[in-house]
Amino acid sequence: MSNLLDLIQSQLDDNLVGQLSNQLGVNDRQQASTAVNGVVSTLVSALAKNAATPERAAGLYNAIERDHDGSILDNLQDYLTGNLQPKPEQQRALNGQGILKHLLGDKQNDAASMLSQQTGLDSSKVMDLMSRMAPVVMGLLGKQKREQGLDMGGLAGLLTNTVSQQKSSGNSFIDMATSFLDKDGDGSALDDVAGMVGKGLFSRLFGRK
Repeated sequence: MSNLLDLIQSQLDDNLVGQLSNQLGVNDRQQASTAVNGVVSTLVSALAKNAATPERAAGLYNAIERDHDGSILDNLQDYLTGNLQPKPEQQRALNGQGILKHLLGDKQNDAASMLSQQTGLDSSKVMDLMSRMAPVVMGLLGKQKREQGLDMGGLAGLLTNTVSQQKSSGNSFIDMATSFLDKDGDGSALDDVAGMVGKGLFSRLFGRK
């Protein structure tokens, strides 16, 4: 089965990451690339969590069926660089803030703060990146649904498989995101990050012992 993160990375060549980095006002392209990986990992983890219950999986499936056919990927450069002129029927598909609200709810700012701590990118820029990448992730999911003929269970399986594969490959962003999303909201997400640092998350992320 396909791995969503690998598919997304295949869409983002160095030139496109460079242009996105410029849009964000980030001079370090590697930092921008790392932030993209963290953001996409977090969004895919949130989607997988949403697809874990029948009711939410049905809502996700209906949203993709209605709004996300994958056509955003045909104009990805224009979209990410702010040069895409959306058609009226694309408004919901390109509404990154609206997608984030559905996926993360009131955890958006905490997620941005955690990714900021991991990447060194200002949290406002992380939030901007999250908003830009959310429609891309949904578009790719919609493309996979269409091309593979996935039903609701198939979509959930694709998301679960992606998270499992990324965990197995040592993607520390996935570990962070799934731990964060599993919290019941009874404390500060930044406290959760501090606990993860103590367990060596940052050391694994940056390849240090």
